[in-house]
Amino acid sequence: DSAINDSSLYMSFLATNNRSAGELCAQELITRVGGPDKTGKIAIMSYVAGVGSEIGSVGGFRDYIEANSKLTNVNTYYSNAEMITAMNQTTDVLAANPDLIGIFGANEPTAVGMGRAIKTKVMSGKLVAIGFDGDQNLQGFIKDGTLQGIAVQSPYNMGYLGVKAALDAMEGKKLDKDIDTGIVFVTKDNIDSTEAKQVLY
Repeated sequence: DSAINDSSLYMSFLATNNRSAGELCAQELITRVGGPDKTGKIAIMSYVAGVGSEIGSVGGFRDYIEANSKLTNVNTYYSNAEMITAMNQTTDVLAANPDLIGIFGANEPTAVGMGRAIKTKVMSGKLVAIGFDGDQNLQGFIKDGTLQGIAVQSPYNMGYLGVKAALDAMEGKKLDKDIDTGIVFVTKDNIDSTEAKQVLY
């Protein structure tokens, strides 16, 4: 999920391009709140500051919002990847910002806590909520309208492309240093599709 610092120690690193995934989540949120000219408040519910995947996904999300919209981020909150902490933080954010129009939960426990807070505050459908990862809880939130979308990493591609890269290396073929294993943006409209079922768990 996060590459080691010394790239000489590995032949190829296979993972989600977290920055691209964060940018995709930002694009979806902007579209769903009303487009790039829409003004309003959003919040970012992150997990652990400074880890590679967080720098990529949250950095990509934040930078895209700043460069391509008129939305204002009220703050970025760090749950330490604890669902209860994320739920309490989201509850506080919603109470302090009743006019919030968008919110992003940047990993699974954080997005689950965010979703539970939105449901508890009876805010489902009243703001655009985008999550990351795809466990059963998040799938339920997509189906009932609590979340409008989740960016889901592809464990299938990680396994398939990982084995392929290992075989290519054994045969002396040149490998790309970084291989993007892809992302699927899952919504209520495509959650039952074959593409979504390959990545949901």
